[in-house]
Amino acid sequence: MATLQSTAPPEAAPRPPVVRRKRTVRQRLRHDWPLLLLALPVVAHLMVFHYWPSAWNIIAFMDYSPYRPFWENPFVGVAWFGRLFNDPYFTPALLNTLKFAALNLLCMFPLSIVLALAMNSIISIKVRSAFQSVVYLPHFFSWVLVVTVFVQVLGADGLVSNWLLDAGGERLNFTSNPDSFLLLVWMQWAWKDAGWGMIIFLAALASINPSLYEAAASDGANRWRRMWHITLPGIRPVIILLLILQIGGILSVGFEQYQLQRQAVGYQATEVLDTYVYYQSIVGNQGESFGTAAGLFKGVIGLILILVANNIAHRFGEQGIYQKS
Repeated sequence: MATLQSTAPPEAAPRPPVVRRKRTVRQRLRHDWPLLLLALPVVAHLMVFHYWPSAWNIIAFMDYSPYRPFWENPFVGVAWFGRLFNDPYFTPALLNTLKFAALNLLCMFPLSIVLALAMNSIISIKVRSAFQSVVYLPHFFSWVLVVTVFVQVLGADGLVSNWLLDAGGERLNFTSNPDSFLLLVWMQWAWKDAGWGMIIFLAALASINPSLYEAAASDGANRWRRMWHITLPGIRPVIILLLILQIGGILSVGFEQYQLQRQAVGYQATEVLDTYVYYQSIVGNQGESFGTAAGLFKGVIGLILILVANNIAHRFGEQGIYQKS
C-alpha cells in the first residue's frame, strides 16, 4: 500500500536580517537637495531675525552705547536687571501682561476648540465654506483695521452710539473706558484670531478615523459621548502642544493693539511689557541695555514655563514639544 505523503508546506527558513547601508552626507545631499532648497528661506529667516539678534542679548550685561566700539562697552553685571525690578512702572506693566495673557489662555484657547467642533459638525459644504471664511478672514486684518472697526461700531461716535441716541438713550463710552478695556481686548482677540486656532484644530479633527464614530454610534453612543470619548482624546496631543507654546509666550501679548488704544484708554490700562520696553528704553532714553534686559527677562520666564509645561505633559503620557530621550 502506497503511503500518503504529507501535503503540509515545509517550514520557511528564517530570513537573515536586512542590513541597511548608511548613506554618506554627500549621498544625502544629492538625494534630499530639493527639500533642503525649500527649507533654505525659512532657515535664513530664522538666522537673520531670530538667532543673530539673540546673540546681542549680551548687551543686557553691559553699559552699551552704539556710538563707541563694541569691545569698549564696560560690563556692569546684573545692574540693569536690578534697575528694571526697582522701576515703579515695571510691576504694573507685568501685572497687566499677566492679566491679558490669562484672559487669552482661559477664554481664547477654548473658543478656538469650540469653533472647530462646531465647524466639524456642519454637514453642508456651502455652509461650512461660508462659516470658515467669515471666521477665518479677520486673521489677515492688521490691528489698525481691527481697532478702527471697533471704534466705528462701539466708539462714542460709532454705530451703536447713534442707535442709542436715536432711541433716546445715552452715548456709549466703551472703547475709551479703562474699566471695559479688558472686555474690549477679548472681543478684538476673538474676532481676529479665533479663526486661526480653529483651522489648526480642524486639521487635527481630520486625522481621526471615521470608523471610530461609526462603531460608537452602532453601540448607542450619542453625539456628546462621541465627542467626549473620541473627538477630544483624538485632538488632545494638538491641544497640549499648542497649550505649551501658548504658556511659553505668556509674557508676549503684543504691542500694536495696545499702542493704538493707549491715548483713548490711558497708559494705566494698556501698559504691557512690550510697550513698557518701548517707552522706557527708546522714548525714555534709558538705553538699549535696559530694553534688552527687559526682553531677556521675558525670554527666560518663557523658557522656564515651556520646560515646566512640557514636563507636566510627559507625566500625563503626552509627547509635548519634544520627546524624552
